[in-house]
Amino acid sequence: LKPFWHKLSVASRAQQPPLSSPTRRGSRPRAFDHSQTAMAPVRKPFVGGNWKSNGTLESAKVLCKAFMPSVPAWRNKVDVVLCPILPQLSLVKKITSKSPIKVAAQNVSSTAEGAFTGEVSAAQLKDFGVQWTLIGHSERRTKYGETDAITADKMEKCQAAGVSVIFCIGELLEEREAGKTDEVNKRQLDAVVDKVKDWKNVVIAYEPVWAIGTGKVASPEQAQETHAAIRKMLAEATSQEVADGVRILYGGSVSPDNCKDLIEKPDIDGFLVGGASLKPTFTEIITSCVPPVPLKKPKFI
Repeated sequence: LKPFWHKLSVASRAQQPPLSSPTRRGSRPRAFDHSQTAMAPVRKPFVGGNWKSNGTLESAKVLCKAFMPSVPAWRNKVDVVLCPILPQLSLVKKITSKSPIKVAAQNVSSTAEGAFTGEVSAAQLKDFGVQWTLIGHSERRTKYGETDAITADKMEKCQAAGVSVIFCIGELLEEREAGKTDEVNKRQLDAVVDKVKDWKNVVIAYEPVWAIGTGKVASPEQAQETHAAIRKMLAEATSQEVADGVRILYGGSVSPDNCKDLIEKPDIDGFLVGGASLKPTFTEIITSCVPPVPLKKPKFI
């Protein structure tokens, strides 16, 4: 049997009766009594490792081999995607080919094939066997002028080519201090909503720009509040069914030290990890997302 996960929305948690049995961890359970309430949305945890513009072929080989021993601990329980630089893609695909790890491009063209020097189209990624790509990362938006309109074009091309997308959204520090977090996230999300025909091929990554690579991390409560708001935006723009099914990741200085508290929040479905994904301890972040197994009530004769 394939494993399953129960990730509860804030609304469904409010309707949930108390569990009669404890879980392995003393925090929010992810499984519940089916006889007393309806089935909650199923969202398999997801962890992405964005290597950015780092490393060599040799470092990629060493890192991938360091990840392999952890696979039995999370196989079939967590989706894992690595985003190396383009020259490393083939090597990383080869080393991880017998594992559940998938590879992603860090960028994709907003155009199709043709006279576009330096660009790689969604269809070309698909042809190369690359199943995922990032779109809208804050570094692309702030350093390379990637507008909402460009992210929409990229999303449309990926949907047409059958390439899955990790779609990044998030606010700058000054936008957060001005109370515009939800406004920014909604604007960035609204830009691509109409381009998505199959939400099963989209994962949303909320990355507060002020927390990326700075060592600053949104508190679990701040992250949960924003993730819940994003899910509500998605429900209003599409449907509650879509919103309940889409995985929303947190990114922004995620580390083995803070991931356990973050993943316990009901609307955080995993992580998009930057610098910490370049270390062997990245596997600790992956295994933190493995859903706990409810303890069974003892049977007395």
